[in-house]
Amino acid sequence: IRWSGDNLIYSASQDRTIKVWRPKDGVLCRTLQGHAHWVNTMALSTDYAIRIGNWDPSLQGTGDPASTDALTVYKKFAGAGEEFMVSGSDDFTLFLWSPSKSNKPICRMTGHQQLINQVMFSPNGKRIASASFDKSVKVWEGKTGKYISTLRGHVKAVYQVSWSADNKLLVSGSSDSTVKVWCMKTFTLLQDLPGHADEVYTVDWSPCGSRVVSGGKDKVLKIWRS
Repeated sequence: IRWSGDNLIYSASQDRTIKVWRPKDGVLCRTLQGHAHWVNTMALSTDYAIRIGNWDPSLQGTGDPASTDALTVYKKFAGAGEEFMVSGSDDFTLFLWSPSKSNKPICRMTGHQQLINQVMFSPNGKRIASASFDKSVKVWEGKTGKYISTLRGHVKAVYQVSWSADNKLLVSGSSDSTVKVWCMKTFTLLQDLPGHADEVYTVDWSPCGSRVVSGGKDKVLKIWRS
């Protein structure tokens, strides 16, 4: 489930759909259909802006300084006012949407050979990374869905990915018990970070970009300095 900067709520389901809701009255605005199996994950092109900004759409036009500053940041990331969404599914595919405007997908993104665990836009919204059970991470254009590259190195399923604040690096966590850091200029492995004793379920880059945290089946959280 996701809160939108457009003051909407998006929910993904095992019924193969994504629904768009208006939170002020609970009205269903539209249903996004296209996936052939469970929708496991979704991300917004403005996720990073929403994360770092104190953006409250209900305060728009009130002159609240924090909200005004956050709205400026949000609009910078949203570009011409369009917020994109990407979804990933058990059907091995991703869909790119403009969910606040249309129930039709912009494109269908294929290439993964197994289910999609996670999708994530880069902080600037220009790229998308997808993690899959097929042991790979794929990188796509953020506005067109065009395939860019595949990152290979994990020997088991990749559970999660996270972007650095400057968009230059990507970190991934895998069932193979490793955390890997990738260069997004050359799409090559920059650093292998072993240390977990079992599967790495989750990774996250700090908003300031200086540290990465990972958590796994070994019941340990590890903090890595970039």
